[in-house]
Formats: sequence, structure tokens, C-alpha cells
Amino acid sequence: MSKRTLYSIVAIIIVLCVYGYEYFLNEEEKANVVSQGKSAKNETNAFFLPSSTTGQIVHHQGYSLSYSEPHEQAEWVAYELKKSHLSNSNFTRPYFEVDEAVKTGSAHWRNYKNSGYNRGHLCPAADRRYSKLAHDETFLTSNISPQKHNFNAGVWNTLEQKVRYWASKYDGVFVITGGVLKGKMKTIGEEDVSVPNQFYKVLIDYNSGETKMIAFLMPHKDSDKPLYEFVVSVDTIENLTGIDFFPQLDDAIENKLEASGSYKGWSFK
Repeated sequence: MSKRTLYSIVAIIIVLCVYGYEYFLNEEEKANVVSQGKSAKNETNAFFLPSSTTGQIVHHQGYSLSYSEPHEQAEWVAYELKKSHLSNSNFTRPYFEVDEAVKTGSAHWRNYKNSGYNRGHLCPAADRRYSKLAHDETFLTSNISPQKHNFNAGVWNTLEQKVRYWASKYDGVFVITGGVLKGKMKTIGEEDVSVPNQFYKVLIDYNSGETKMIAFLMPHKDSDKPLYEFVVSVDTIENLTGIDFFPQLDDAIENKLEASGSYKGWSFK
């Protein structure tokens, strides 16, 4: 064997070792991130996290989610929106990326290409402008769901703006949002990403005195109706989704608030 051949073999072995070691580190990092789903991180308000029907909870810096592999999207995304989080920072919009913390792999953004649907953020980028990291995290594909453009830019956007208004007025709210992943749904892309027929948003205010909740259930279409016409009880959404939204609350408080479809105490001005 010539020296040149020997050097080539050694070089190939070194390259393979380097790539193998990097792969091991990436997998180890991914496993560590996924394992964080077993218990909330310090900056996650675990008290308000819902139950997971999928058994796959992932915590990021700015939000937590429960990923549904059959539907290739989160069944819920949850985060606290404080008054101090609200910012006019205008970060450059990044590319969407696959969420490596999802152990089954989140859907690729290409599923949405030419589908006729927007990559609809569940945790809006505008809610995480307090830092570039938090903002850019919202562009992970585990945080998006197929939404019609006129819905995404219409009544859904109006509701997102109202949530920011309440976060400012009540010095913070905890938000849980997602599509209703039940019933017959259209799918898009090679990975068959489900297109929800309805979307929901559940809020709890635990900061401005008496605890209060409000829940919205919206058909997946734009509407000129006022937001309060979409208010339903939390129980209604629990029955539709199978998710227990506030399991850590005292049962008496939970049962009373979740059964109510009232929007008393929430300003719609």
C-alpha cells in the first residue's frame, strides 16, 4: 500500500470520526431538549400548562407546545404574555425551520408551499419581540398550522391584537392556542399536515386581582362578527379537543371558571 493511499484512508477515517462525533453531539443535544418536556423550565409558567393528549411536550425559551405527530402540528401552544414582553422591535423575519426538539420531527415548511394556506403562527412573532431569540423561535414549524390567508390576516389577527391589548391592560395573561384536531380535515403536503376546521384561544388572567378566564372558538374562515360572539366556555373546547386546560387549578375554581361562557371582566373596547 502506497503512502498516498494510506494517507487518504487515514483522512477518510478522521472525517468520518468528526462527522460521527458531531452527529452524536446533535443527537445528545436534541435528546436533552426533548427531555425538558418532562418538566417545565424555570421560565415556563408550569402552573397553567394544559394536559397533553400526545405525550410529547416540548419547552422552548418563549413558549411550550404539545406536538401531534398524526396531524404534524401542535395540538396546543402555551405561553405567558406579559406587559413587559410587548415591544415595537422590528427583527428581520427568519426562514421557517424544522423543530429539532420534536422527537418525531416537525413537519417541513415545504408542505405549505403552493398549498393555498399560510404558515399560521400559533404563538405570534409579534408576541415575542422582546428578544431576537424569542422572536425567531416562533418560526419553528412546530409553531405553525395551515390557515387561510383571509382568516390569518383577518379575524384571527384581530383576536391576536386584542390579546396584546389585554396583556397590557391586565399586566399579563397566559395564552393557550391551537387548531381543533378532530373530525374530518383536509391535509396538505407530502406529510399530510391537517388543516383544522376550527381554531381556539384560551386565556387566563391571574395578575389583576380575581382570576378570570375567557375562551374563543372560531370557524376557519374570515368573519366581520365582533370578537365576543366567538366566546365559549373552556369546557366547550375541552370537550372538542380532549385537553384539560388548567389541571393545576383548585377544582372549585377550575370548574366554576371553565363552565362559564361569560366575557364579563374582559374589556372589548
